[in-house]
This record gives sequence, C-alpha cells and structure tokens, in this order.
Amino acid sequence: MSDSNQSLTLQAPISGVVVPLIAVPDPVFASLTLGEGIALDPLGECLHAPCDGEVVQCARTHHAFTLKTKAGVELLLHLGLDTVELNGKGIEPLVSVGDQVRAGDPLCRFDADALARGASALITPLVITEAAGWQLLPSKHREGERVSLGEPLLVLTRTAVEQSNRRADGPLAERPVTLALASGLHARPAARLRAIAREHSVSLTVQHECSTGNIDSANADSLSALMNLGLVEGATLRLTAQGEAAEAALDAAERLLTTPEVEEHSAPPSATLTAAVLNKGELAGLVASPGLAIGPLVSYQLSLPAVPLVGEGEAVEMARLEEALLRVGEALAQAEVQATRQGQSAEAEIFAAHRAWLEDPDLVAAAGDHIGEGHSAGHAWREALDAEAVRLAASGNMLLAARVADLRDLQRRVMAELSDDQQEALPELPKNAIVVAEELTPSELVAVASQRPAGLCLAGGGTTSHVAILARARGIPCLVAMGASLIDAAHRATGESVILDAENGRLALTPSPTQRAEVAERIDTRLHEAERAKALAHEPAITLDGRKIEVCANIGGAAEARLAADSGADGVGLLRSEFLFLERDSAPSEITQCDEYQAALEALGGKPVIIRTLDIGADKQLPYLRLPSVPNPALGVRGARLWASHPELLETQLRALLGVTPLETLHIMLPMVSEVGELREVRRRLEVLACEMGLDARPRLGAMIEVPSAALCARSLAVEADFLSIGTNDLTQYTLAMDREDPTLTARADVLHPAVLRLIQATVDGAQGHCPVGVCGAAAGDELVALLLVALGVDELSVEPARVPAVKAALRCLNATALADEIPELLALDDAAAVRQHLSAWLAQTNHTDITTTTLERC
Repeated sequence: MSDSNQSLTLQAPISGVVVPLIAVPDPVFASLTLGEGIALDPLGECLHAPCDGEVVQCARTHHAFTLKTKAGVELLLHLGLDTVELNGKGIEPLVSVGDQVRAGDPLCRFDADALARGASALITPLVITEAAGWQLLPSKHREGERVSLGEPLLVLTRTAVEQSNRRADGPLAERPVTLALASGLHARPAARLRAIAREHSVSLTVQHECSTGNIDSANADSLSALMNLGLVEGATLRLTAQGEAAEAALDAAERLLTTPEVEEHSAPPSATLTAAVLNKGELAGLVASPGLAIGPLVSYQLSLPAVPLVGEGEAVEMARLEEALLRVGEALAQAEVQATRQGQSAEAEIFAAHRAWLEDPDLVAAAGDHIGEGHSAGHAWREALDAEAVRLAASGNMLLAARVADLRDLQRRVMAELSDDQQEALPELPKNAIVVAEELTPSELVAVASQRPAGLCLAGGGTTSHVAILARARGIPCLVAMGASLIDAAHRATGESVILDAENGRLALTPSPTQRAEVAERIDTRLHEAERAKALAHEPAITLDGRKIEVCANIGGAAEARLAADSGADGVGLLRSEFLFLERDSAPSEITQCDEYQAALEALGGKPVIIRTLDIGADKQLPYLRLPSVPNPALGVRGARLWASHPELLETQLRALLGVTPLETLHIMLPMVSEVGELREVRRRLEVLACEMGLDARPRLGAMIEVPSAALCARSLAVEADFLSIGTNDLTQYTLAMDREDPTLTARADVLHPAVLRLIQATVDGAQGHCPVGVCGAAAGDELVALLLVALGVDELSVEPARVPAVKAALRCLNATALADEIPELLALDDAAAVRQHLSAWLAQTNHTDITTTTLERC
C-alpha cells in the first residue's frame, strides 16, 4: 500500500520471524544479487500480497511470485529455499499472471510440513528486484523478532533521480544455447544472468520459441520477465548481447546456462569429517595441514582494537575511513612485494587478495551507511564487516565461509588504524605450543608462526582457507572445523601436554604417558630424517642399483628460483611463464620477459632451467586475449595450439628466451603438444629468429606429454625433441576423462590408475635411445609415485622446492630394478587404489622404505 507519492510501505506477507536477507542460507539472496529486502521464517500457511500491484510472474513450480506496483517497483516473494525442486508439490497458487491484487490478498496456500520435508528451509525472502527509482530504508525490525500478517515491514522512498533503462551501444552478438539447468531458469540463475549483463555493461536478451511458434523474449534486466519465460531443462534459446564486451558476456551466460547446477549448500566431499571412532578425551577436525605434534595447549584470543561508537560527523569520519583504508592498502602492497621477493608465493597471493577486498566498493558503501547513521569510522567498519562475515558464514558454501577469517583480518587492520589505544601484544608462547583458537586471521597466523608453535587447532575455518594455505606452506600441523567443544575443552586443558595428530584428524587432550612417549619418538625420528635429508639435499640422488636421477624444482618465476637453488634442486624442471602474462591489461614486452628469464637462470648458477612457453586456455584465461568460446575449453585452443591463431605471442616470447645467456643452460618446453608437426614448426621458427639475432648457440627444445596421442606417438616426438616431460595432471585428466577442476572427482583422478601408468610406460619406451624423459606434474612430489616413475624409466623428477630433499632421500633407498620387475603385475590391477595398496605393501615387505603422507622414514 502506498502512503504517499514519496513513500511505499510493504506489509508482512505472512506471520513469521524476521531473518535479515544477508543471513539467509542461500548465497544469491544473502549476497543481495537479486536485490535488497528482508525474509521471514513463516508461522502460517498462506502467502499474501505485501502491497497493491499486478502479478507479473508466477513460477511454473508455484514457489515464487513477482508483483509490480503502479510506480514500477517489482517485488519477488520466494516461498522457501530450493522449493523449485519440489515442482509445485504442496503449493496451491491462488493468482495468475495479469491479476490485480490489493495488499493482503492471498497469493498461494502451502503445506508447511510437505515443504519442510522437501526444501532446505521455509525461510521466505521478500526482495526488491527492480527499485525503479525508489530506495529501501533500513528495516526497524531486528533479527528474531516476530511480526504479524499485514504489519508494516519495509518502507521505500522515492529517490531524487529516477533510474533509466540500460541501453548499451556497440557490437551485437548472438549465440544459440541449450538450457542444462535441471530446475529451469528460476530466480537464482536469473539473478546471475542479470549480474552478468551488468558486469559487462551490455544489453542481454533471452529468446525462446514456444510450442505455438511464437518467440518469447526477455531482457536480463528484468528478473520477472526472465522467469516468466517458463524455461525448463532442454529448452533451446538464443542469447543476444549488445555492447563492447558482448562476446565476453555471452561466454559467461553460456557457461551459466549450460552447466548443470550443483547443490550449493553442502560441503564438498573432500572437506567433510569422516566417521571415526574417537577415544575418550579426543576431538576430531579436518586436516588443513598434515603432521604430528606434542606440547602444551595454549588458548589464543585477541580482542578487536577499541574504537569510538559515535562519530564527529559524516565528512570527518568518511575522510578518516578513506585515509585508514589507504594506509592499510599500502601496507598490504609492501607485504606482497616482500613476500614475493622471499619466494613466499602463497603469502603474496593472499596479500593481493586482501588488497582487492579492501577496495570493494560495497564494503566501503556499507561502512558509509553506518557513518551516515552517526557512527565513527572505526565502528562503522566493524559493523560493515560483521554483517559481511555473517553473510559468508551463513552461505552454506565452504569456499565462501573459508573467507571469513580474511574479512576479520581486514576488520582488525583498519580498526587498528582508527584506534588510539596501543595494540594488544601477542602473548609469548611456550616451547612446542599447540595453539587453540576459534579462528585465526592470516596476519595473526603469520604472527603466531613467528614463535614457531608445534601445531594449530581451530574451532572454525576450512581446508581451503588462507590460514590453511599458510599453515601448509610453513609446515605447521593444523586441524580446522573442530567446533565449539574445542574452546570449552581448551579452557579445561590449558597448559596440559596434548597430542595433535594432523594425519588422522584428531586432538588427544588426555594422552597417557606411554602415548606421549611413542609420539615423541616418532616426531624425533622424523625430524632427524628430515634434517639428514636436508643436509644431503645438494648431493645427487642415486638409487641403490646405481641410477642417477635428477630432482629439479617447479617454480612460478625468478623469485622462487633462489628458493629452488637453496633447496638442493638439480635445476628447474618447470618454470611456468604464464605468471608473467596474468594480472595484466596487455602482454608483457620482450624486455620484461627477458629480464625475468635471465634472473631465473642466474639464480640456478649454471644448472639447467626448463621454461615452459605460454600455457593459456581451459582454466587459465587472459583478459586481453580473445579465445573462441567452445563447449569444452579443456579440449579447445590452449598450449601449442595457441600459436596458430596468435603467432605474435610466440614470436615475442621466443625472442625474449633467445636473449638470455648462457643459452646452453636454457631449455624451452612446449605445452599441450599432440603431434610432432607442432614441435617442428616451433623449432623452425626458433632457428629463423636465432639466425636473425646472430646467435651461435641454441637452447634445447622439448615437448610436454599431456595428451594420450603424444604418449602413444612418443617415438616420433622423441626423434624431434631434445627432451620430453610428462605433465601428469593433464595426462591423468585426459586419460580418465575426469575434469581436474571438479572437486567431486579429485580422489578418483589418480595418476596411479593402470591406464595412466601404461601411457607413461609408452612414453619412456618410445623415447628410449633418443632423448631423456622427465615428469613435472604434481605426482612427482608424492614419494610413493616418484619411486614407481623411476622404476618405469623416468630420468628426471621436478617437484615443489620444499619437496626436493625428501624425494632425493626416498630415491636413495630405492632398488629401481627390483621394483621394475613388479610393474607387469601393477599394470594388470583394476584401479589406482589397488595399485597404491600393492605398491605400499611391496615397499614395506622389501624394507625399501616406509612412506607416510608427511615424511619419509629411511630404510
């Protein structure tokens, strides 16, 4: 109902309990992608109109209705969450499209019990999907408050400037697609489609030929129009986009509409706790960083910096906030540069991500709203980030929830800049402390890690959080997602000697003296062997039967080259040159590339350095490189195939590579080679450029074996190549037809599958007598796999720098000839699990080595 020409009051469409929209456990509603509004947990079984208007959309499955007021405001009422999957069961619609309704008129009746059994929640959002020049005022209703049907719920006021329809100029592009969404084009994908149009500043239209032969059309700006198309899975659509970024928008829209939806509210299988029988006094958690630790339990908690509640006026406080954000941004930039120089790529990436989040206009705007209400800059920033943290935590998406600690980090940093109080110092930790906390922000983790704790246990967090990444990078055993019981137990056991088993996911709070002695002995043995391996890291890796294996390092650039040299690497088996091309508006110049490549060669002091040419495509894209849209990018233009369409990129990169000295230590590797002709063409071009530059020496040229065709034709490639290097990640993906980016397939996409092993064997056999074969995929860093690769005949392994000492130590315990005799039996097994089991048992029986997930214990 409208109170006047300047305000619009929305009534409660049902009796219920207030839920802020940002707290709704659905990322599309909580992120306000659909629009602003509120939600109610209903206490009735009939949904009513919140105002006068026309029914402009009724969901095919009866779970959603859109009303449009005379002023042009569109309101979406969405009964429950994931109710689209019920296909209308338990819901009786009482209106149709085109009906005029008055405030309080019934829209639908529903069976609350039936919906509760089939939907993820009954929470019913009321969302302003089209504001049409109106602004929603802050709700006076608090979370958990009960409201009655017809009670005033929200108020909108007319803004000074009316919104106008988006009109985009520029190129026009069209694309046919087939809808693959099982639940059709409902509210969630419709909202994402609108977001794509706005993100790319295009006018995006969806057209569909209905059964009568008529063409129905809807612009992505209107959610109701999109949903009114009534599109179901299998519908044939035509997308039209107009604007400078029309093709990019169509790419994103096509991916959205042709990718089957997954359950967004469940945790990925790899992140769930396995059912384990816990002994008395034990707590379970997810393994974020593996390892063993024993030591006194210490609780960690720092209070937020003190800031004033009331501000000194909007102008003063906004200026303070902007200045604080600037200082924190500069500090993060300096930290990123420092981490990069020290080869700490994980930390550098996290600092960069924090800088990007710090510049998020929505966070700044939310803080500005609180400043406008009279709060100080510090308190406004706290409130804004509290709300965002609640939204992420309630999203049900583990990847989003894992970012809460990052938000808390930014919250603390900015509040510290706005606080007059001296910052609370980190308490001094006892030796070998097991630190317990509800959460740790990345900067807190760095501070805690400086005191060298033995382990970490967090009540919250996730295995994909930045804290988990940092813990793994520093080798600190860490369990996360242990629950509130961890904090309660920590208060009772503070100072007690506990055992952290971050291999089996448990914390023993009351271990017996015998248990502590056993674990202490295991830790001492592992430390001794790790130190021994590190001391011998610069020595060659020679197997028991006399084979010398090169153990090189995989690096991301020159900053990590020194780390590789210090780790004892025999060279660089893979320098990923694409890092130079990412995060840029244009391709790097020849001089920029040459300087970077030269720095890497100098860091290795004459040892061989293999630099992979630009490997872009599939999961890695460049903003300035326009690649054609294909249904399966992993099978499209990438790696060596890129040069046919973008020869200028290869030309510049080859010139930069030929500019380094000495060329004798440079090895150039071509990715995604599927046939020998691709390698010959690059060699021909390399020769032409070298002659033009007046060079006498030539670098070695090799090919990556990443696709089955290359492995099966390894002999012809080996005749042309100076070396071959197997990329196990992609070779496994293409052999097993399992997307390496799909988390649900990660456990099954195992390089030890007999089919993959047969292709590796075919590669080695084909190259015999012609050129050496290396492995630069992630599998080379797994000691168990590394031993089998060497037994198969591989000459060189390339691993992460930190893994070099352990892999060398494992190889020194290996009788490769004896293991090679087992290969026929291994290749005859059914699957990767069987191969792992058989291989582990053979190694144990022959006393070669005892491989664990974290370390190597010498034979």
